[in-house]
Amino acid sequence: MADKHSSNDDHKRNEPTIGAPREAQRDSESEARRPHFREEKRSPREESRAREGQLTHERRDERQHVRVHAPFQVQFEDGHTLPGEDLSLGGFSIHNDRPIEPEQVLRVSLLLMAGSAELIVPVTARVLRNHSERQGSSHATAFEITQIDQRHRELLRRIIRSHLSGRYAAVEDLIESEDPQTPRKRNQAAAAQPAPQSKKPKGRYALLAVAGGILLAVIAATAYRNFMLIEPSFAAVTAPRIDIRAPGPGILAEHGLKAGDQVKRDQKLTTVINSSLQTDLILAKASHTYNQQLIKNMQEAIDGNNDVLMADSATPSGGEPSSYESVSPEIAQARIEQFETARDYESSRIDALEAQMSANTIYSPCDCQVAWALSGAGGVYINESERIMTLIQTSDNDVMAEALVHMSDIARIQPHQKAYIALPNASEPIEATVRTVALDVESQPRAGFPKWVRQQQNVASVLLVPKEPLPASAVGTPVDVRFSEAPVIDSAVEWIWQGGRAVVQQTLRLFGVDTAEAVKSEDTNESGA
Repeated sequence: MADKHSSNDDHKRNEPTIGAPREAQRDSESEARRPHFREEKRSPREESRAREGQLTHERRDERQHVRVHAPFQVQFEDGHTLPGEDLSLGGFSIHNDRPIEPEQVLRVSLLLMAGSAELIVPVTARVLRNHSERQGSSHATAFEITQIDQRHRELLRRIIRSHLSGRYAAVEDLIESEDPQTPRKRNQAAAAQPAPQSKKPKGRYALLAVAGGILLAVIAATAYRNFMLIEPSFAAVTAPRIDIRAPGPGILAEHGLKAGDQVKRDQKLTTVINSSLQTDLILAKASHTYNQQLIKNMQEAIDGNNDVLMADSATPSGGEPSSYESVSPEIAQARIEQFETARDYESSRIDALEAQMSANTIYSPCDCQVAWALSGAGGVYINESERIMTLIQTSDNDVMAEALVHMSDIARIQPHQKAYIALPNASEPIEATVRTVALDVESQPRAGFPKWVRQQQNVASVLLVPKEPLPASAVGTPVDVRFSEAPVIDSAVEWIWQGGRAVVQQTLRLFGVDTAEAVKSEDTNESGA
């Protein structure tokens, strides 16, 4: 015989009653055992059955919201906190020592435990009813949530679903992309047969092996280069230096040259204005003219065979009239010889002063580059031998690399020995040969070294001639130099190291790191000294 299924509203779904008093007792016990959050909405038929004292069962799917027993507390506005009993999206219940008057609307905060964190959900709730517990004097008070923010409601919903799934609510679970109890569709095809495993390409392993080999080679080359090759204490690109000094004291004329300008051979650089020298030249020319005219006048007087009226001095008396006397022609001839001697002296003095004046105009001795220049703006006074400019020769055979090697390693370096020069940001090393080894670093006036480097003790200067010309703009740039004792091995090591450095520099450029940091002297005057 087939079972008969009744609808949810059919009164036959209720269990038979044993009597009104017994059912009322069982109903009260059930109500005491299970506190409600809110007044359940019942149909008119269920209300009539309840008035008649019949016992009704409440199914889970008939509830408006599912209740869970979660660890939480309720904090009131006055700061008083009470433990919670059960919780749902529609309400909650708490334990209290004294009942709360129904229909009150309170502003409370639900303190929910989620692992090691405590979540606060502010809500507005209305008191539904109070139930006395069987043992003790505590009461269970049910609340209905009347107002809650949408974000807090979603948080409360996820906590309840987490407890329904059998997991303890934690903050890590709440931030997952899926809620607990999220239904998932079973992949029948995947469960029926395992997915075929894709074959990993062998080329990947080959590339990894090649990359690992290159890395090991670069590491080995770096170690060999740092521990086996001779490394100087300092090295830089240098060029011959020419210091232009003042030929005498005076005022430096404005020249308009600055560091980095190119000058041609015999080009006028500047002029030193010496007012004292100019005054001496004017006076010497005036004295020479005076003597010349005096000699001419005396010659004309002697030719007349008369007594000669002549001055007693061959030098002008500074604007005062000279004294004259009458002498015989013989004495006048002797006086003329004295005046001629004074004239010749003044002529020689004029030549010397003019030579000094021409030396005050300074010209470039070569096709050079200005490394440093003293500005003549404003009439700068300079003393004799004071430096005015510093020029450097920048032809292909003049720009070299200079290294300072410690005396303990200088015995291992010989002329024509091979070396390697690494410029900043260069992808390939530049081969070079040792030209000279000088123990006195000051014997070679070259520009490009800071002054403090020249003051180092126990070092020798080694000049390197590169096989490829170095740019003139690189003068003063520090470089990395290694001296080779085994050319075959050292050449391979240097190429491997330079290739690894080029890869690193390219990688840094891709990430926006600037590797072009050329270390130059702050004062070219000091670096040239």
